[in-house]
Amino acid sequence: MAFKIPQRYQLLVLFGAVFITLSTLTRIAFFFWSFSEIGFSVIHLLRIVCSGIFFDLGTVSYFLLPYALYLLFFPSKLTGNIFDKIVTYFAFTIGLITFVFTAFAEFTFWNEFKSRFNFISVDYLVYTNEVVGNINESYNVPASLSFIFSLVIAIYYFTHKKQIFKNTFTHQATFKEKFPIALFIVLVMTLFTAFIRNEDAEWSTNRYENELSKAGIYSFFSAFRNNELSYTDFYITQNEETAFAEVKKHVLADNEQLLNNNSFSLKRHINNPNEEQKPNVIFICIESFSAEFMARYNNTYKITPYLDELIKESFVFDNLYATGTRTVRGMESIMLSIPPSPGRSIVKRENNTGLFNIGTVFKSKGYKDVFFYGGDGYFDNMNAFFGGNGFDIVDRGRGYLMGDDFTSKRTNITDDELTFENAWGVCDEDIYNKVIKEADKNYKEKQPFFNFVMTTSNHRPYSYPDNKIDIPSGSSRQGAVKYTDFAIHQFIEKAKTKPWFDNTVFVIMADHCASSAGKKVLDVAKYHIPAFIYNLKTTKPKAIEKVCSQIDVFPTLFGLLNWSYDSQLLGRDVMKIKSNNEFAFVSNYRKMGFFKTPHLMVLGEQKKANYYVWNKVDNTLKDQPIDDEILKLTSSYYTYSNYLYQKGLLK
Repeated sequence: MAFKIPQRYQLLVLFGAVFITLSTLTRIAFFFWSFSEIGFSVIHLLRIVCSGIFFDLGTVSYFLLPYALYLLFFPSKLTGNIFDKIVTYFAFTIGLITFVFTAFAEFTFWNEFKSRFNFISVDYLVYTNEVVGNINESYNVPASLSFIFSLVIAIYYFTHKKQIFKNTFTHQATFKEKFPIALFIVLVMTLFTAFIRNEDAEWSTNRYENELSKAGIYSFFSAFRNNELSYTDFYITQNEETAFAEVKKHVLADNEQLLNNNSFSLKRHINNPNEEQKPNVIFICIESFSAEFMARYNNTYKITPYLDELIKESFVFDNLYATGTRTVRGMESIMLSIPPSPGRSIVKRENNTGLFNIGTVFKSKGYKDVFFYGGDGYFDNMNAFFGGNGFDIVDRGRGYLMGDDFTSKRTNITDDELTFENAWGVCDEDIYNKVIKEADKNYKEKQPFFNFVMTTSNHRPYSYPDNKIDIPSGSSRQGAVKYTDFAIHQFIEKAKTKPWFDNTVFVIMADHCASSAGKKVLDVAKYHIPAFIYNLKTTKPKAIEKVCSQIDVFPTLFGLLNWSYDSQLLGRDVMKIKSNNEFAFVSNYRKMGFFKTPHLMVLGEQKKANYYVWNKVDNTLKDQPIDDEILKLTSSYYTYSNYLYQKGLLK
């Protein structure tokens, strides 16, 4: 006898069908949206759809189970009573709104990151003020909400027209009829909970095809569970002795001497014998600023006219790569001068205060360390991280600074100091004006200063003050980039009028690229960022072609200033790197890369490794047999970096 679904379960079946339909339509829309990055293959498209539906079934089982259990145990004689109707209508309504709203949210997230929900979406839940504000300023929210509720109403109308509500409330089913349905849902949910990982959808060498094969909601909860990955559990490792020996061999320069006999410590003294220079240092960390925005790196849109000229007068790192894809990754690598770690950035982890960092070196030379941010530094735990590591804070703060254990001071950007503000904070001109004001105070007090300035304007919704540039505010990334250039121009010109300018060095570098989404899981070209040092009196303008990383910038600056100091930083002075010893670290929150041109080693979960040769001309990666020596070096760096953090040796 064929199994037949009781009419009492029609609404449950429809609910599941609605989710799978919405998810499939979303998947197909993303496929055509990203068509140029995928190409067309009938077999691949079928695999995307089949894999996607498989994950959709697993996802919807979690939503179906509560109501399936309710139907299983709810007394048949009470079917259709007022309680039954309230529970059913409420659950159906909330479920529909959740599905439709999630589909809309997936489109906004894909537009920004070309990815299904990942750890970024999890982090954004914590910072509702900035995120909701960003959405409100970037999209037509009333129209979007109208569409969402119109679609919900349309589904309601269809359900009513097909008399599905009526059948649910007027038909009964025996326990024997209901039990197999509940059991099937339980088994599917158990299968996905115990055995199916989100990464199982990654069957292709094309990153876009892997993302399309996933389900957004399932990806979200997978990221929620795996926001911090254990390096030793999931990645290829080396024993501590081997890892330390490999790293020491590549970090220790001729002018560096270890300070103790600890077999796993790189605490060392760096000796530069020439006369030390102690200028003020203002570091501008530009939000989402790819090298490809600049004419120097073949951009033809003329959106960075000032920076294109300024870089000609500077010490330039022409082949420098960001370690990650988010601001907190850039901050981690720049501040701590260490390779990235899988999962959550150290900026957002526990036990991330009192660490040896670039500010520690500045303080040893008598500098005042200050972190400037145009938004609320509560976002992404920035204030707690910088404050807990010796920096005073200047921000547009509304939240708490940090715990009572820290003595850092906080200064707010007040209402009378701003001319423009969006969801992320004040415009770049306003934060630079605050930097100048604080620099004036320090100069009067004869206090050398190191300012770490994090900008916000080059971020969706790409809005900035009107009548500053020839691209309307809020219209495009190009406009935000051009305004970024304009604001730095205004800042440098104002700084030139100050008595402290001649004794101030400006370090300009991006936190990460505007987008890291490419066909491969790590797209080398999309980690290339501009970095240069301006107004360095002891060094003529110069371009360094060596491949290097964000972690190398400040150790190089300290060398250019002829500083002798004690260090625990893993970054290197690029002036002392030999040509056969150039490399950079690139990563996302799961894949850990080691780029030694033209080769890229990528470490992944399940202790996997892939090795590629990179073609710079067309930005492609070609699979190569694993190079055991490069694998050993890559895993040694990541093993040692993880060891330092886990054992508290970054303190």
